[in-house]
Amino acid sequence: MTNLPVDGTPLAADPLTRAVLEIDEYAASLGWDQPARLFALVDTAKLRAQEPSLAAQLGIDESTGTSLTPIEQDEIPAGTPLDEFLATIAWPDAVVGCALTVERLMLPPSAEKAEPEGMSERQLAKWVAEHPERQEVRMTVAVLRDGARESALRLREKDSTSEVLTGKSLVPSLADALTATFED
Repeated sequence: MTNLPVDGTPLAADPLTRAVLEIDEYAASLGWDQPARLFALVDTAKLRAQEPSLAAQLGIDESTGTSLTPIEQDEIPAGTPLDEFLATIAWPDAVVGCALTVERLMLPPSAEKAEPEGMSERQLAKWVAEHPERQEVRMTVAVLRDGARESALRLREKDSTSEVLTGKSLVPSLADALTATFED
């Protein structure tokens, strides 16, 4: 498990937005063409109080100003479809939320309208990968147990912290899948 660096991360008023931006900045520091990464979100003050040795190991002390601490989980097994993997997740009570960062190819709405019908998943993936208007994007999506959600999108061609787009409903299907990891 790894605590994420906060140096250079833009300030955000909302703790969930701050956590998403921290995770986005961490993922950006690793470069592109990375596997999906899953994070537990824990209450920083509770972590310091209940697990002081873990907090110290993660570099969290009284000066840590964030209220949510992202902790990277073990790697997602290669070759496992993301939706199947997420369906196996169960979080302990100490985890107040979770986040996922994943890279995908995206098409503008005009290109999506031209999508040929009746293609298999493999054919569709190939069509998107070869499309001249495709964009590589890194999506970071976080949800809390109380239903709050936040997302950050970073385009590879505009790979700059100042170009990261944030919003609560940018990737609703992924947010729904993460929310389901908290259902009993």
